[in-house]
Amino acid sequence: MTPLTPEPFEDRKTLLERVEDSLLPLINLVFLLLMFFIVAGQLTDTPLPELPEMTAAEAGEQPEADLVIDRQGRFLVTNEPVSLDNLASALPPAGELDQPLRIGAAGITAMSELDTLFRRLEELGHDEVILLTEPAE
Repeated sequence: MTPLTPEPFEDRKTLLERVEDSLLPLINLVFLLLMFFIVAGQLTDTPLPELPEMTAAEAGEQPEADLVIDRQGRFLVTNEPVSLDNLASALPPAGELDQPLRIGAAGITAMSELDTLFRRLEELGHDEVILLTEPAE
């Protein structure tokens, strides 16, 4: 008569050994991810730009901005409306500025609008900008 259960092999691994074997690839993956983020996450020596002082905010003065995005989503340069296509003629060239371009945006400005603006400014050569915002009400 044939037995219903197969006889165990002598080299068969126990449950604990099989679990250990299946954890090894996971440990390797976690180690590789850790190494990737250590290498990819480099620190820079570039300091953050200085923020406007609190005295200007307390006095009700607005910090100076080269380009303003108002609550209606219009672009203003020296309080004059400018279209996105005409920014090149309204803004000073990137090489003439001794500091990054300052952009004042209303707190309700959508990120999609800022993304479009940043892409256009990058095309114009303004690779460094300072974004000044106000809290959303």
